Amino acid sequence: MAEQSVVKSKGKINEQTFEITGMTCAACANRIEKGLNKMQGVEQATVNLALEKATVTYREEELSTNEIKEKVEGLGYGIITEKLELDISGMTCAACATRIEKGLNKMAGVNTSTVNLALENATIEYNPASIAADEIIGKINKLGYGATKKESKQATINKKEAEYQRQKRKFLFSIVLSLPLLWTMVGHFTFTSFLYVPDILMNPWVQMALATPIQFFVGKQFYIGAYKALKNKSANMDVLVALGTSAAYFYSVYLSFETLGHFGHPVGLYFETSAILITLIILGKLFETKAKGRSSEAIKKLMGLQAKTAVVIRDGEQTEIPLEEVLAEDILLVKPGEKIPVDGEIIEGQSAIDESMLTGESIPVDKQGGDTVIGATINKNGFLKMKATKVGKETALAQIIKVVEEAQGSKAPIQRLADYISGIFVPIVVTLAIVTFLFWYFIITPGDFAESLEKLIAVLVIACPCALGLATPTSIMGMSKMFVGE
Repeated sequence: MAEQSVVKSKGKINEQTFEITGMTCAACANRIEKGLNKMQGVEQATVNLALEKATVTYREEELSTNEIKEKVEGLGYGIITEKLELDISGMTCAACATRIEKGLNKMAGVNTSTVNLALENATIEYNPASIAADEIIGKINKLGYGATKKESKQATINKKEAEYQRQKRKFLFSIVLSLPLLWTMVGHFTFTSFLYVPDILMNPWVQMALATPIQFFVGKQFYIGAYKALKNKSANMDVLVALGTSAAYFYSVYLSFETLGHFGHPVGLYFETSAILITLIILGKLFETKAKGRSSEAIKKLMGLQAKTAVVIRDGEQTEIPLEEVLAEDILLVKPGEKIPVDGEIIEGQSAIDESMLTGESIPVDKQGGDTVIGATINKNGFLKMKATKVGKETALAQIIKVVEEAQGSKAPIQRLADYISGIFVPIVVTLAIVTFLFWYFIITPGDFAESLEKLIAVLVIACPCALGLATPTSIMGMSKMFVGE
């Protein structure tokens, strides 16, 4: 990590240090200094040739670090930046991703940040001379989310599968308790009045006993998410769910105590409403988690194409080693029917190579000494001795995986628009819900609190931005699957 400088701020004035590359003499330093000082918003810029650093004091409302970087690059020099990839936990909707992006982009030293809800990760390009990776992680934690440096692909896949199983257990628990409440609700309709509903299920205390675990155990995640969002002066889907279901649950508790000592079903009891809504939202979470998990399937299948081991000749001995330990210039042996371990060149032997994983062509290609071979293709019938030329991240398959990851992690313009809308969606919905309640209570059904509350709950819970946040990322994931021929 490059040496950190102290980032000062005085009102809207920021000072940052950048590490410059490409300077060869004092004229270079002078050129950069003059170019930066001419930029609108720059208070002062000084360039030190010996330290290869530039210190820029600028007004942040008029200039961004990304514009400074572009200016230096336009002058023919470079600024050292680093890319940080993080796994993000705790996001529930596109508003969460947007809030993290905004928080990071406001940090001095961060050039760009992209947060992907579907993949639950973030890619941040930052200036290591002004900010450390730990500060970026700390900022995300402060916003109420979890951030860890990106794990191995297989570990990420395993984590998403564990999250899917956790949501599945919650849903099954919730639906078992919700079905009796659903039974009582269906029995109230005129066209279903012939259905038998046990008297015990009509008891408000029995309904409370069924609804309470759903509200506070299954629905705990919504309260935690709402608290974190409100703590950071923002609102997300969890705020809507927590408000809507809590209004229905606690109003029903109030009605139950009003009829204390009496049996029967009080008019306007809504235990089934809160319980069933939470159950349905958890079902949506289950589908959402499954969709997120699918985003890694293309990568997983591509990884599965690789050979796991390779037979290498070192010091005159044949040794089978893990694929990760193969080095460039190693001499490898490939038997008939085995996968080519890495990209390389045939030294001895000839064979037909199945390259369908790369070209889509089902007919094997004849190869002999001097020809190149690609890792993960299949040696059909001959014994080959080859020299490794590209290993690890340099192989053709690794490059394909990288392209697919970048395609999944990038944001299309329509997705950025969706993220912007979701950022203002929740406050608008809460305002509309309050207006709806007041309109019904004072105009449509004057004095009817229960009817007005129903309308408020409907607006709060139904208008969740989940679909808005997942539609475009899911489309991108679908395209990436097409890319790998699924």
